[in-house]
Amino acid sequence: MKIALVGYGKMGKIIDEISQSRGHEVVARLRETPTKDSLNGADVAIEFSNPEAAFENIKVCLENHIPVICGTTGWLYKKPEIEKITLEQDTAFLYGSNFSLGVNLFFALNENLAKLMSKTTEYSVQLEEIHHIHKLDAPSGTAISIAEGIIENSKYEAWKLDETKDKELGIFAIREDEVPGTHSVFYRSEVDEIEIKHTAFNRNGFALGAVIAAEWIVGKQGVFSMKDVLSL
Repeated sequence: MKIALVGYGKMGKIIDEISQSRGHEVVARLRETPTKDSLNGADVAIEFSNPEAAFENIKVCLENHIPVICGTTGWLYKKPEIEKITLEQDTAFLYGSNFSLGVNLFFALNENLAKLMSKTTEYSVQLEEIHHIHKLDAPSGTAISIAEGIIENSKYEAWKLDETKDKELGIFAIREDEVPGTHSVFYRSEVDEIEIKHTAFNRNGFALGAVIAAEWIVGKQGVFSMKDVLSL
């Protein structure tokens, strides 16, 4: 499989190593907006750039009929337009707020726990995410995905950056040293607390998941998520 890496920072370099270790050819390592020529006939593009560049990067790839795996967060207000282009071009697009296999299992666990906890009124829920000081967006895309999973299965109607109050689910976003990513969900009552937590030790899990998603999407058409890749 020929892979174009669109965005070549820390994540791009790890994805490069993992792709080659799995027998794939990296045909483009781009730090600028791609063009048809610079994509070098790639079978799939893996996009990890920044919120300002992501939309145009993805759009160019899709318009050249190259399926895209995107892990950039902070640009999702434009995601419906990308999904429209994907369908118009008969290609494929997969966005993941987090490609770690463990995090995606955590998403499923979080949704099931929210369903169980919705049956009682004794508990309130609070989210917390901790990331390295270089992360540009807050809360993290992963935290937003966790919040959305709870909102879909509970009384909460929206999330906010703060403490949970009434029907607004609170997220504490902490930026600390070089932490790759820690996400916690706390259910608290007057007598006890239930916590589920995912801690990333490094970025390799995110990169491996992105490559697995790229392997899966080649030859497909449509808009997908990691739930499709992992059959969750």
